[in-house]
Amino acid sequence: MPEIDGAPVERDARSPSLGEAPSGSLLYGALDLGTNNCRLLIARPARDGFRVVDSFSRIVRLGEGISRTGRLTNDAMDRAYDALAICAERVAKKNLPSDRIAAVATQACRAAENGEEFIDRVRRGTGLKLRIITPDEEARLSVEGCRNLLDQRARAVLVVDVGGGSTELSWLVRKDRGFETVGWMSAPVGVVTLAEGHPESLDDPASWYEAMIGAMATAIQCAPVNGEVKALFDEGHAHLVGTSGAITSLAGIHLKLPRYQRDRVDGLWMSRNDCEDAARLLLDLGPDGRAQNACIGPDRADLVMAGAAILEAVQRSWPCARVRVADRGLREGLLLERMRSGRRRRRRGRRRPRD
Repeated sequence: MPEIDGAPVERDARSPSLGEAPSGSLLYGALDLGTNNCRLLIARPARDGFRVVDSFSRIVRLGEGISRTGRLTNDAMDRAYDALAICAERVAKKNLPSDRIAAVATQACRAAENGEEFIDRVRRGTGLKLRIITPDEEARLSVEGCRNLLDQRARAVLVVDVGGGSTELSWLVRKDRGFETVGWMSAPVGVVTLAEGHPESLDDPASWYEAMIGAMATAIQCAPVNGEVKALFDEGHAHLVGTSGAITSLAGIHLKLPRYQRDRVDGLWMSRNDCEDAARLLLDLGPDGRAQNACIGPDRADLVMAGAAILEAVQRSWPCARVRVADRGLREGLLLERMRSGRRRRRRGRRRPRD
């Protein structure tokens, strides 16, 4: 994967190659501060989406311990602040004005008593103006970021965005004008909260894993969609789209990659059996084996099984044969939305007043 300023540069969200955008096109940025990760994307608009100029990602575990205390810890805030300071430096280096960068925070800052205080600290210290978004906006942006991965032959799709503190599920049905969201929910279960609530058992790993599946199954048992949508899944007319580090890690294990390769993972189709087999392999590896695996690493070793359990619970509740893996989501949706907004403003600015 190519690097810019020492950080891996991801491929664009719509085109299979990195490519070059017109030199005169404006730069835009999207920053997503999640419960587990801090991620920045800077890109130029392109005919088929955008071309990445710079990107940054760091695991910060901002939501560590929040399920027990209801507050962000000092250590977690310091980790996140340090990552955000790097993001601010990259934004400044690219001379990005405030109207061309969208910066959001999700579940950890939504849930924490001191979430707004931390946002204010970031604004005062780095100049970044983070906006805490609602669960429905988070789900909508995740769908937008993954939209071009939807199989147009399918009649229904369930987009599963597994976060650190929550999981957003969006049900889409194909209509005359394409796929439309017909229901969504935010389950208060993410990889960090699930892992913290279910410490790994080395004596009985199978029961430990099943307990995590059960916790997620309970959280999603009241899906906000009607029986007609469920029937499309039961009849084999639907597929899942899974977006999260845990799901992309499962894909890397399935492909037996010696190191993670986004261009092989993003857009990959996996069967339900493929997902279950990869999860069992990770379970058999144990925490030390997962930490040593190049597609997992020590930072995700205790979280990847929680992500696999979340996906398996969804697959049991909404069975379908295929899952499309997305190494994209909220951040890409945020970037595309900001680019569209910028184009609309420029069109209005070019209109001449009538005499």
